[in-house]
Amino acid sequence: MRLARQADLDALFDLDVIAQREENRREFIAHAVACSQCWVAMDADDTALLLGYGVLDNSFFGQEFIPLIVVRDSARCRGVGAALLRGLESRALGVKLFTSTNASNLPMQALLEKCGFIGSGQVENLDEGDPELVFVKIRS
Repeated sequence: MRLARQADLDALFDLDVIAQREENRREFIAHAVACSQCWVAMDADDTALLLGYGVLDNSFFGQEFIPLIVVRDSARCRGVGAALLRGLESRALGVKLFTSTNASNLPMQALLEKCGFIGSGQVENLDEGDPELVFVKIRS
């Protein structure tokens, strides 16, 4: 895992199906890269191939927050998401680390539980009929 660079932007957009169709997502990714908040996971055999990315910032009420982890479709269920989550966690400085996911995203919820995150509430009305579940990991 390494810090994303400007030169990675096209590859990041390519692996993220939402970024392929939504300008707002591309702008979010570009901003995270410019602010050194985006980290990428590469293929061990081909480091030019990005398998996923994650963002760590302090946008959640001034708390450290992982707003996004994205794994290339072809790299799912291979530990990439867990590696990104743990890598971002290792870079967090605070006692509390927050993240969130939609109630419909059962794979992410399972990953968060496996990595020691616990439920911390939910936000309604972001995505129609699909609440955003907030999770926290309290580290000692």
